[in-house]
Amino acid sequence: MSDSEEHHFESKADAGASKTYPQQAGTIRKNGYIVIKNRPCKVVEVSTSKTGKHGHAKCHFVAIDIFNGKKLEDIVPSSHNCDVPHVNRTEYQLIDISEDGFVSLLTENGNTKDDLRLPTDDTLLNPIKAGFAEGKDLVVTVMSAMGEEQICALKDIGPK
Repeated sequence: MSDSEEHHFESKADAGASKTYPQQAGTIRKNGYIVIKNRPCKVVEVSTSKTGKHGHAKCHFVAIDIFNGKKLEDIVPSSHNCDVPHVNRTEYQLIDISEDGFVSLLTENGNTKDDLRLPTDDTLLNPIKAGFAEGKDLVVTVMSAMGEEQICALKDIGPK
């Protein structure tokens, strides 16, 4: 290949892009992310045991699933690699809420995104419904990881 050839890569490459990347278990810290039992999780506690007579130091992770809130635990030798999910947060403006519980969101490039459900927990669900009923301009934050997406935060940017 000659040096004159240029390669242009899209920054948001999803086609064939891995949903996770490897990271050494000993370098994962509290508030980081980790994959436990094929679920993307946020680490809430890390404890490291000392090495045994012949063994590895082990890391004990306590983490909470970022989508369903379940607590998961895992013990991994600190020298081994763990999967870490690519977690993205994107903000969209709320356009509409359908009767069947789906939201219509406005993306940055002006298209609509209609494949997302309302959150199930009432701490987010009630303010979204109330704010939308009042006609406020609402911006929702959507967290995506490992092919899943969910609304995780809400911002009121003022009346329409």
